[in-house]
Amino acid sequence: MIKTLHFFAFILLALFVTTKAISQSNTDDLRKREIDKTYWSEISRTVKQGDFEGYSATCHENAILVTTTGEKKLSYPMSTALARWKQGFLDTQQGKQMDNVSFRFSQRIGDETTAHETGIFYFTSHDSEGKLIAESYTHLEALLVKKGDKWVCLMEYQKSKATREEWDALK
Repeated sequence: MIKTLHFFAFILLALFVTTKAISQSNTDDLRKREIDKTYWSEISRTVKQGDFEGYSATCHENAILVTTTGEKKLSYPMSTALARWKQGFLDTQQGKQMDNVSFRFSQRIGDETTAHETGIFYFTSHDSEGKLIAESYTHLEALLVKKGDKWVCLMEYQKSKATREEWDALK
């Protein structure tokens, strides 16, 4: 009888743990799909269309850009980066260049209103004739927060250059 009670207790505990894990997995999947739809896809769309205002709207008003990809290691307001990037958006919008960015992830942590995403972004820029003028793979971390019904960036950390092989490994 005691063995039977222990067995049933074990089964109930296993079912509870499994149900909890499935529930967390479903919550994580829902958050990732929501972020993909309302943040990462929006970033890609705005870069491709040269929509500077749309891109700016994906950033929290106090967002920070950290970059250690060049010789200097820098941290500054995203508004400063946006001012520097604006001409590229305008050139894309006017058809002077064609830009694209896509993302792949190695780690995605979060809850209903916060997320820390780690991965690589792949950026390309072509001139109006289709000639490649810029291409880069960059290790990325992003700290996101949900404001209302959309996700916005609090911090983007462009860590280091990545390789095509590292990008391919994240398929």
